[in-house]
Amino acid sequence: VCLDTRYIAGFMMLIRSLEVGMNMIIVEPTSNPFEKTKEESRIDFTALVPYQLETILKSPHKERLNQVKVILIGGAAINPTTVKEIRNMSCQFFFTYGMTETLSHVALQKLNGINAQEYFEALPGIKLSQDERGCLVIQAPHISINPIITNDLVELKSPYQFRWMGRVDHIINTGGVKVIPEKVERSIGIALSEVGELVRFFVGALPDRILGEAVTLFMEGPPLSIEVEELIQSKIKLSLDRYERPKSICYVSAFMNTDSGKIDKQKTIITIKAE
Repeated sequence: VCLDTRYIAGFMMLIRSLEVGMNMIIVEPTSNPFEKTKEESRIDFTALVPYQLETILKSPHKERLNQVKVILIGGAAINPTTVKEIRNMSCQFFFTYGMTETLSHVALQKLNGINAQEYFEALPGIKLSQDERGCLVIQAPHISINPIITNDLVELKSPYQFRWMGRVDHIINTGGVKVIPEKVERSIGIALSEVGELVRFFVGALPDRILGEAVTLFMEGPPLSIEVEELIQSKIKLSLDRYERPKSICYVSAFMNTDSGKIDKQKTIITIKAE
């Protein structure tokens, strides 16, 4: 249990462990929880946020992931570079979809192995649909008789399968064109993977006098070389329309994080605007 138990994800790890009768190793939430556990500790099951997984993959503890049987990943979008890196690992990785209102996850997507999945698949008893905005609607009788209406834009393959596209409340209006930042992030993640750069990033908006909002790529750490930047730009041109491509790259020494380990995009952007 290496997630903050004041929040639903960590709290549900306690509940699962108690319900199934698992022995718990509880460590203080940190970017690399393996630093807090003994090398000989046997771990069958754990849950991580993407930032923790990315940190472990860049650390000397990377091989310890293969000693774990099952790992749940959730709480934020996962970088395509990270998915590529875990693809051939023996540990089973499951990406989760859920929220506080659903009391933990209601859908899973297996990320690696011969039975890796392209779509989230609803857990038994869960039925899915879309509202007029294209956002996911969840029917979960064990939680509520009323449907749970989300702000998550999805591609719905069936009443039980979907692909998450982004948040309707994150849409950037640039020159009258609506851009889904999560779509842009997926293309950038693939481009970064192809050039061998494993860095934290996100796509957001900065004020622009002409466009109103300018699509901006925020990257954590020191600036990449001009050659690498140009290579990334050339790659994303193949998958993104003109208005979707970032107008600029903003480098940040360290992103602001939420208490649950996610990138706090809003606070990070506010900090940049204040500088």
